[in-house]
Amino acid sequence: MKPMKYLASIAALALAFSLSAFARTSNSGSFDLTDSARIGTTVLQPGHYKAEWTGSDTALQVSILQNGKTVATVQGQLKELPSKSPYTSVSTNVGNHHSPQVNEIDFGNRTDALVFAGM
Repeated sequence: MKPMKYLASIAALALAFSLSAFARTSNSGSFDLTDSARIGTTVLQPGHYKAEWTGSDTALQVSILQNGKTVATVQGQLKELPSKSPYTSVSTNVGNHHSPQVNEIDFGNRTDALVFAGM
């Protein structure tokens, strides 16, 4: 009887960890910048970043992290893509500061994208 309780406890823990890992990845995504680009009021240098967001799909608080530290915070929203993006891409345009500004991040193998409208 003890082995069954032990096995059930392990199974419950494995399920809990897998659900929490799934929840974490659904509200975050990684991306790379090959050139400097502004997001909000912060200029991001080339490198590897992670975006994490909270809030409703149309009113998100997005944190941009590098090496586990928040380097920028900006408002955004989620956009539903017609199909899964085949790869992660960052779209930029020339912003008010006459420098590239991030306006959308599509995450590979996902149907949602982060949009930073009016930046």
